[in-house]
Amino acid sequence: METKTATKKSPAKKTVTSKKTAASKAAATKTSSKAASKASAKTPAKKGSAKELKDLFEDSLKDIYWAEKALLKTLPVMMKNATDKKLKKAIDNHITETEEQIDRLEACFKALGKKAQAKKCDAMQGLLEEGKSIMEETEPGTVRDAGIIAAAQKVEHYEIATYGTLAAFAKVLKEKDCLKYLLETLEEEKRCDELLTKVADTNLNSKAL
Repeated sequence: METKTATKKSPAKKTVTSKKTAASKAAATKTSSKAASKASAKTPAKKGSAKELKDLFEDSLKDIYWAEKALLKTLPVMMKNATDKKLKKAIDNHITETEEQIDRLEACFKALGKKAQAKKCDAMQGLLEEGKSIMEETEPGTVRDAGIIAAAQKVEHYEIATYGTLAAFAKVLKEKDCLKYLLETLEEEKRCDELLTKVADTNLNSKAL
């Protein structure tokens, strides 16, 4: 009678794999704990930081004032690089609107009894630099036009969010004159965004293919 000998599988490989898995999990847990610790850390306030909503409101006005002035310098460059007639016209119209928006912001500062001041807006600077990069990285024509519209709409969306927030602050602070100016500009930004969408939809994006 033939006797079968049972062969036991070596558990060594399985043990090594288990140790590696455990080590990976421990490392992941440690990394996750560090990230959570950093995320929960409080950001210390700078000297002269806003303590009340009115302070934040005025500080935000300085930001958008800088942003509008920087945009006013950039829009003519965008218009010069655009080739589509409707796009050129839309940018040209927005140059005029931006000048008026700057006037409204100055009127808002005046209504608050403050001198109009500009404070560097990191968000707008980043958006404008991105727009410049898009123009540098595209050939003149429909492709660059599509890129200019994309860059311009990112700016518009930032401005819509900013003016919407400022209007909400003005309403709570009962700054009626400022609220009127801010809402007027907000509507202009929304119309400009809609116009840029229409320009892009009139076969411009399709031509860029």
